[in-house]
Amino acid sequence: MGEAKRRKELGIAPREKPIDFPKVDKKSIQKKIRSTLYKYPIIPFLFYAAAIITLIGGIFYVIRYYKLI
Repeated sequence: MGEAKRRKELGIAPREKPIDFPKVDKKSIQKKIRSTLYKYPIIPFLFYAAAIITLIGGIFYVIRYYKLI
């Protein structure tokens, strides 16, 4: 008889298994991001432009929705 069946018959909760999260190497991730940004320096500008356009679009949507103009 296996341990799981024995624990079930005895009314004991299943044995808890420890969760092992994968190790994250922050230094290597930072190096990859920095190398990508050095290779493509336009990326931050595109990101900021997209954020500003989204913000302005949201403002116009709210103004039209509530008929403020």
